[in-house]
Amino acid sequence: MLFPRLSGGLVASLNRKAFSFEGIEPVSNEMVDQSQLQKAMLFELAVTRAEQILAGKLDPQWEGCIQVAAKRQSRHFDAKIPDGIADSDKSVAEHAAQNLVAMLRSVQEQHSGSQLEASPVIPGMGWIASGAGDFSLGKFLIEVKHTGRNFGAGDFRQVLMYWILKYAEAIEHEVDIWSDCLLLNPRRNSALLINFDTLLHSASASSNRVELCELLRSIVGFDLERR
Repeated sequence: MLFPRLSGGLVASLNRKAFSFEGIEPVSNEMVDQSQLQKAMLFELAVTRAEQILAGKLDPQWEGCIQVAAKRQSRHFDAKIPDGIADSDKSVAEHAAQNLVAMLRSVQEQHSGSQLEASPVIPGMGWIASGAGDFSLGKFLIEVKHTGRNFGAGDFRQVLMYWILKYAEAIEHEVDIWSDCLLLNPRRNSALLINFDTLLHSASASSNRVELCELLRSIVGFDLERR
């Protein structure tokens, strides 16, 4: 309803603008296939390890990373803490983590005046609970996707919802909002930079930010009334 034009044609057009970072080697599918962990847990572990490296821990303990990753996964899935992780799991998670660190540091160098923030708050609205993104850097919202494919409609829909929720908060509390989104895929060494206003206009029926925000409010309000 909010993004009726977010279809295959638009998604394919957006992905044609994807780019890679120099000096970063993608994680091979063979390495991923050798891992015994569920893929969601495996790459949550990679993000957790990358966060700790960026925070100054040069060699984070795997046990601590597993605990944090399992806690995050349990919010969305029935995640269980593994008894241990094999060397093949560590190799994949380490490779993906180092790729993510290299990507983020490269972006940070280009915007040295901005602070990199992990887990930026995504406000809620009505029955939509608040949550957290992956990273933000000044005007950029940064979302990480460890998949073997191009960025999909669900990825774009997710960041658009994050932006609208943030914009709704900005109207009420005069907080800063992101102007652009940077999608990163450390597994494939793929990235895509998108301006939010452009994406909103393309994915919606040419609605502006105010109209989309009000439409979301009406959807949330309607659902609450039905309950």
